[in-house]
Amino acid sequence: MAETYALKIRRYDPESGEPAYWQEFNVELEPERSVLDGILQVRGDQDGSLAIRCSCQAAICGSCGVKINGRSRLACNTLIGEAAEDAQRRFGDRDGVTTPDGTASIVVEPMGNMPVLKDLIVDMDAVHWKKVQRVVPWLLPDGPPPQREYIVPAESMIDITQAMACIHCGACVSACLSLEVDPEFVGPAALAKAYRFVGDPRDGQAESRLKDLAEDPHGIYDCTHCFQCVEVCPKDVAPMDQIMRLRRRATDDFEIKDGNNGYGHEQAFVRIIEKWGTLHEGQMPVRSFGQGSMVRGQTDPSAVKQLLVSAGTAVNTVKKVGPRKVFLHPRLPDQKQVRRIFKTIESKDERLELNLYIVGESGEDEEGAMAEGSQES
Repeated sequence: MAETYALKIRRYDPESGEPAYWQEFNVELEPERSVLDGILQVRGDQDGSLAIRCSCQAAICGSCGVKINGRSRLACNTLIGEAAEDAQRRFGDRDGVTTPDGTASIVVEPMGNMPVLKDLIVDMDAVHWKKVQRVVPWLLPDGPPPQREYIVPAESMIDITQAMACIHCGACVSACLSLEVDPEFVGPAALAKAYRFVGDPRDGQAESRLKDLAEDPHGIYDCTHCFQCVEVCPKDVAPMDQIMRLRRRATDDFEIKDGNNGYGHEQAFVRIIEKWGTLHEGQMPVRSFGQGSMVRGQTDPSAVKQLLVSAGTAVNTVKKVGPRKVFLHPRLPDQKQVRRIFKTIESKDERLELNLYIVGESGEDEEGAMAEGSQES
């Protein structure tokens, strides 16, 4: 049966010269219908000027991305009944959100980190598509083209199927905290797209692509691991995972020593955990600037220069952890077991990527393979 739902929609018309404002609407729909259905009902029956971008209404085209109750989502695959329950949990009795009958309105607003063109429509070209173009989103094969099509074994494409599932809805761009702080950050969607080509066996420019994104101060090392893009992606692309894969390819496969110290930071972290089991914050800056080496971090002129520039951070570190822990960092009681894990992993001929998009969250097949390999070694 149809129920009445309150939609609190953020409105903005640049031609009016007025600032953005909120407007309330009531719609009658079955709980199983979508928030998009509610918005379209408002546009069709109450206010024809309400602007929203939509097409397939089946979570395929990705054009109806908005923020619902503060979270970036596709309006077409968000059930209005569930959105109302979520609003009640989030907002409760908050002034300006709760209706006179005590229920919370479903808050709908345009996506973040992109300019608003009108109402719920944002300028995807200005941010999302501009950043996708930045990563050269097409294959760059080496050598002359084949006489017919490129033939690739199906198993060679498994690793990039997750990145290929992206529908470019912009939800991850909207939710990205790094983009909020640094608008020049290449962004989760574009970097996931970059891995789609770096991981493609037909592409011959993997190293140059990785070097370009590693050297860019707004590239792969600008991600802060906030997991927001993973949380909001409607297709389980998990853009942050693709960024981590780009980093692993850059550091492990090509050993790209970038000017952003991404390589050095990773080496420092790994070597410290291998030696102590927990993070030694006193050694982290020195090893990072020394590409993982304490000696190089204290003798290399460029490393010393960076240490001097970061002197303020070093002082704050000492204040944070205390002088004793900075110089006398304790090892874990059973550190030998940590080193054994390192040796087991590093003895493998190739890195095993756990692609949850293919094997599921349990990863039973991959885990079984890893256990088998461990027994054989």
